[in-house]
Amino acid sequence: MTPGAPPVHNVRVSADLDELRRLRRARDQMDREYAQPLDVAALARTALMSPAHFSRRFRDAYSETPYSYLMTRRIERAKALLRLGELSVTEVCFAVGCSSLGSFSTRFTQLVGESPSVYRARDHDDLRSVSGCHAMKLTRPRKTDAARRSEESRIGEAALAAPA
Repeated sequence: MTPGAPPVHNVRVSADLDELRRLRRARDQMDREYAQPLDVAALARTALMSPAHFSRRFRDAYSETPYSYLMTRRIERAKALLRLGELSVTEVCFAVGCSSLGSFSTRFTQLVGESPSVYRARDHDDLRSVSGCHAMKLTRPRKTDAARRSEESRIGEAALAAPA
């Protein structure tokens, strides 16, 4: 090592921080533009990475894939629109950037534990007395235990079915 040069591990930390900033830029884009047609390639360009590397690093950093993160944001917004009751489920689906009502309904049900139409029909008066930031936290979509078990089961079945 050259005298006066920074240690090599500082260079790696700097590179990691730069990469994390670029990943955050793509995540922020998903937060802002959730209703736009976003794909991994476009998000990877925002992060200045190849699509495969972006997907791997995003999952490492945020514990979910870019697609999963984007769909969670879309479902989060859909819940807010459905609580208002002014739009139909189909209108909400398209308003949040989904192009397939079936995929939207399936993902909504996985994350929320009930279909969009059941969620829309339910009484949401209890949230009217809660501040906006608390309501957002309370209603943030999370995979239900049943959906998580179903996904784990499918992954396990796929692993068993894969040739050795």
